Amino acid sequence: MNFFYGTKHALKNINLSIPVNAVTALIGPSGCGKTTLLRCLNRMHDLYQGNRYEGRILLLPENLNIIGSDVDPMEMRLRVGMVFQKPNPFPKSIFDNVAFGLRLKGITSRSEIAGRVEESLKAAALWEEVKDRLKEGAYALSGGQQQRLCIARALAPEPELLLFDEPTSALDPASTSRIEDLVYQLKDRLTILIVTHNMQQAARVSDQTVFFFHGEIIEANKTSTIFEHPREELTAKYLTGQFG
Repeated sequence: MNFFYGTKHALKNINLSIPVNAVTALIGPSGCGKTTLLRCLNRMHDLYQGNRYEGRILLLPENLNIIGSDVDPMEMRLRVGMVFQKPNPFPKSIFDNVAFGLRLKGITSRSEIAGRVEESLKAAALWEEVKDRLKEGAYALSGGQQQRLCIARALAPEPELLLFDEPTSALDPASTSRIEDLVYQLKDRLTILIVTHNMQQAARVSDQTVFFFHGEIIEANKTSTIFEHPREELTAKYLTGQFG
């Protein structure tokens, strides 16, 4: 797969298998293509003119080409959830934030929506903190709680793939630890990709690590192999802080 911002060739000959029910970490210096790849997976690039895909991203087992012109981008955004660098709750109640994707899917049953909202908040380890405050605005929550609310919102439509773009960079250490625990637990129910500049975080939470540089994949392997025995000199230099 290749991707272009206008004439800029941002992703070059990407060939990658993403294991199911595992966490894949994308690492590399700023501007190397990590977030660009995430946004290909849920068709966010379609929101801006001039962006262009080449090749295929296949969602198995149905062999659906995510970036195919015949695939509805809104469908992909429900099947591929995303959590961003900074918490971005909607200016709605806690309940309506989580219910948003369910209503987009056409679910109208109040009891089903209520059950799914509770289930998603529990999966995001937030239910006990907000169960008596569901009608309150989401902005009343702390930063760490808002990020867990965004995770619950992404989980509610039951995506097959969940993308995290530096989800803890704006959080304190305690909130970071809770999010990392969540990422580790969630892989039992879906497939996860996480972009991080924190090497320790990548080592802690991921099963596979992919090193990007200048829009290309330099090395992809089991996380333990990447960190202990990198095959490429460029990977070793990045991991040891010789550039970043």
